[in-house]
Amino acid sequence: MPTEVKICGLRTEAALEAALAGGADYVGLVFFPPSPRNVAPAVAKALADKARGRARVVALMVDPGDALIDTIMTSVAPDLLQLHGEEPPERAADIRRRWNTPIIKAIGVETAQDARAALAYRQAADLILFDARAPADSLRPGGNGAPFDWHTLLGVEARPPFVLSGGLTPDNVAEAIRVTGAAVVDVSTGVESSPGEKDPELIRRFLRAVKGA
Repeated sequence: MPTEVKICGLRTEAALEAALAGGADYVGLVFFPPSPRNVAPAVAKALADKARGRARVVALMVDPGDALIDTIMTSVAPDLLQLHGEEPPERAADIRRRWNTPIIKAIGVETAQDARAALAYRQAADLILFDARAPADSLRPGGNGAPFDWHTLLGVEARPPFVLSGGLTPDNVAEAIRVTGAAVVDVSTGVESSPGEKDPELIRRFLRAVKGA
């Protein structure tokens, strides 16, 4: 099957339209104040409404409390929730059950052992997202623009379908797909002109690169 694409950290209508026009399968909205991609629920609702029916809307949160999830589910009504913190499998499963919404669980990867740890989420999440492990001094668990060694994923037995993230760009995404066989690729920093500022032309180039892979 063709590799699907998620463009994450969208904040403007121009960037969203570039993603949708280019055939993005998922569009990601970030609800995490330390991130330069953070959006207010009202802005996110307007973007989600424009995307609905054209791409699946993903709400990214980091160790969210129930109140934040309620707010986002009520105002934005995303198709999927992406958990990008230290949520254990039990919490991921509880969120999926209570809000009846598919879950993407992000796993920070530096070593093959990190990648194998994702198997604990097979019953709790609908998709596993492999991202580069954030530096120890980073304020954000993702969106740092760094790749990891994709070969660390190859030794993970019984891998479920997964999302590949971390340092992907229009120039390296085709190779990343070739090495890993990812079902979905996810980009944020790699299509930005500066932190949090999406470049519509880079979005278009990324989507063309994936479709040509």
